[in-house]
Amino acid sequence: MAERIPQNLANHAKVDPPFHYVLLPTLLVTLVLAIVNVVRHYDTLAAWLFVLLTFAAVIAAFRIRLYSLRVQDRVIRLEERLRLSALLSEPLSSRIGELTESQLIAIRFASDEELPGLVEKALSSKMSNADIKKAITVWRADYFRV
Repeated sequence: MAERIPQNLANHAKVDPPFHYVLLPTLLVTLVLAIVNVVRHYDTLAAWLFVLLTFAAVIAAFRIRLYSLRVQDRVIRLEERLRLSALLSEPLSSRIGELTESQLIAIRFASDEELPGLVEKALSSKMSNADIKKAITVWRADYFRV
């Protein structure tokens, strides 16, 4: 098995090749062809149905992808709340609920050692997820994101 490249701020975004390089281009080309077909044969029901079904397939593909990402975000939030409750001491652990969804999702990349300081900074200065990721010095990889 090939060794994984260490994750960091520059390379942590995930690309799903079957989705991004096969499904999306195929659907977009099909939509363009369907529109060209309806322009050429505007008076046929089949041409309009093809556009309608292709448009529905494009929407379905995006929604399916977004639903899976949303479920993953929920799991990440739960995992991070459990991790924070185990690693943070009072009074910081009582403030876990003040972290926003995007802050919790970004904090997952922080190592256990820098987590308390980063959480305190995120809460006090209302850091964005991008700022939190930039502030992380020891990156904790998340290879399971789809």
